[in-house]
Amino acid sequence: MSTASGAAQDGDMTAFLLYHRHAAADCAAAFAAWNGFTSSLRGATAPSTCAFGGHEIWWSVDAEDERHARRTLPEFLANRTVIIRVATVVVP
Repeated sequence: MSTASGAAQDGDMTAFLLYHRHAAADCAAAFAAWNGFTSSLRGATAPSTCAFGGHEIWWSVDAEDERHARRTLPEFLANRTVIIRVATVVVP
């Protein structure tokens, strides 16, 4: 399978999908965790199932590596988030 943009070069940013899931009881805490936290993700939109009882959120970020991608999230979220390296593909 080939990517639309080819392989990343040294020093290039890599695309990551951040997948977070929390319990319904932790929903308010998941959103409150952003208070006072500086991140490029603040104020942006993200797909979420919280309003429908699923309590999952996904973010797309470009970062140097998985560690830097995780640092875009407050600690409460970062500790409960799966970081997935992704690339864009052309669907045949």
